[in-house]
Amino acid sequence: MIPRYSRPEMTSIWEPQTRFRIWFEIEAYACDALAELGVIPKESAKNIWDKADFVEFDVARIDEIERVTKHDVIAFLTHLAEFIGPDSRFVHQGMTSSDVLDTCLAVQLSRAADLLIADVDALLAAIKKRAYEHKFTPTIGRSHGIHAEPTTFGLKMAQAYAEFTRARERLVHARKEVATCAISGAVGTFANIDPRVEEYVAHKMGLVPEPVSTQVIPRDRHAAFFATLGVVASSVERLATEIRHLQRTEVLEAEEYFSAGQKGSSAMPHKRNPVLTENLTGLARLVRGMAIPAMENVALWHERDISHSSVERMIGPDATVTLDFALARLTSVVENLVVYPENMKKNLDRLGGLVHSQRVLLALTQKGVSREDAYAMVQRNAMPVWQRASEGRPSQGNNLEGEFRELLGKDPDVSAKLSPVELDELFDLSYHFKHVETIFSRAFGEG
Repeated sequence: MIPRYSRPEMTSIWEPQTRFRIWFEIEAYACDALAELGVIPKESAKNIWDKADFVEFDVARIDEIERVTKHDVIAFLTHLAEFIGPDSRFVHQGMTSSDVLDTCLAVQLSRAADLLIADVDALLAAIKKRAYEHKFTPTIGRSHGIHAEPTTFGLKMAQAYAEFTRARERLVHARKEVATCAISGAVGTFANIDPRVEEYVAHKMGLVPEPVSTQVIPRDRHAAFFATLGVVASSVERLATEIRHLQRTEVLEAEEYFSAGQKGSSAMPHKRNPVLTENLTGLARLVRGMAIPAMENVALWHERDISHSSVERMIGPDATVTLDFALARLTSVVENLVVYPENMKKNLDRLGGLVHSQRVLLALTQKGVSREDAYAMVQRNAMPVWQRASEGRPSQGNNLEGEFRELLGKDPDVSAKLSPVELDELFDLSYHFKHVETIFSRAFGEG
């Protein structure tokens, strides 16, 4: 977690002051519940809130105590006692450190998830706007990186919208799964604390009780959470990679916004590089990399060990802060993306009409030609056009854009089956967009 890739609202969730505040609330709410059950005096529970509710905890002092105790929760409780006084003896009654640590982590991850869900909402809004803006902007679809058939830039955006809609649903589910509370004491048996305390603290902290905590909340929940972050990061990378490809000089159908005064290279003044989306690709790798340690945390010894602890102290902040930053950056990229419809049209026409080859193939089969023969007829006319286009040689016909149509019209086998008018109709670009409205209604749930 470094400032370059951090945003303050997410970072604040993981700051020591926030963590200690959550620890205090867990302990204080537990005291409230214990007081209601008659285990501790109600006046003591009230005094604990009165003495500490508005205190800013001395992080340096807690660190100083921990250097002696070698135990973070004990260090915190010792510091708490310094200003609560004698009633501090009722704090942490029947509880164990994991009750505080695991419940706190659940709160932090829940809050982080809320921010991430809001990030995805902002991204979805940006993608939707660009999708409708370019709903019928023709462009070439590519498979294996090679020209395939026409599509629209709006459909590219609609695909991203549908994917991030799923990302949002996964985050909502992951938040629900990780938002559990454990106040069950040593080895999770409630031997020294009533389960009703757990229920009360869970309610106050916006969580639900963990059914069986075994002293720690089971780490399959956390593994699922971080795996979800990894999947969302992969979706970030997918859209970022698409934009990077579209910005290549030979393609240049879209590019990141290049602001006044921005420099692309220390050596070459002409450069305009896709640095933001390249950065997003790298950040996605980091977030995905944190899913594996989270999965390895699942297998703890018996009722508990702390092999998971060091991992979570790092991946909790790092994964959520990094993904938060990445989603915000991707939103900005989409909002400010420069789109070049003319370049899209130029690339679409680059192969002399070959993008319509499937329509010709199907039309021949409808005229009674076997698929194998139809394929051979279309391909033998397509390959010379491909060769000249790929080598940059001049067209043998009137123009490269319509060369494929010309060759087909001169082929006696093709012309015997398809009239000139029928051939012309097969090269109608709008044919490919007749179901755009249907796809949009599926993606955006409108219309």
